[in-house]
Amino acid sequence: QVQLVESGGGLVQAGGSLRLSCVVSGRIFGNYAMVWFRQAPGKEREFVAAIRWSGGGTYYGDSVKGRFTISRDNAKNTVYLQMNSLKPEDTAVYYCAADPPPLHTDAHEYDYWGQGTQVTVSS
Repeated sequence: QVQLVESGGGLVQAGGSLRLSCVVSGRIFGNYAMVWFRQAPGKEREFVAAIRWSGGGTYYGDSVKGRFTISRDNAKNTVYLQMNSLKPEDTAVYYCAADPPPLHTDAHEYDYWGQGTQVTVSS
C-alpha cells in the first residue's frame, strides 16, 4: 500500500506562486510514476505533471508548461509541485497520485491517491 498526503494549497492572486507538497509513505519503488492531477468543478480530472520516483525525465500538461515544475526529494519522501505565474484557470483541487509503470496521463489508470488540496487563484 502507498499513502499520499498533499499540502500547500491556498488562495493566491493571479501572477503569484504556490508550492504543493506530497508526502509519500508505504511500499513505493524507484520506478513508480508520481503524478499531479487537478480537478476543477464540473470538469474531468486533468493531468498536470509527472516524474518517476527514481528521477529521470519530467512531463507536463500543455496548460502548465513553462509555469509549473515537478520535483522530488527522496530523503524527505516528498514530491513537490512549484506553481508560478498562476492564473484563475489554475483554480482546482490538486491531487497527488502514484502507480507502477508505465507512466500514464489518464487519471483512471492510477490506484493510489491523496486527499487533494485546494488551490484558488483570484483575478
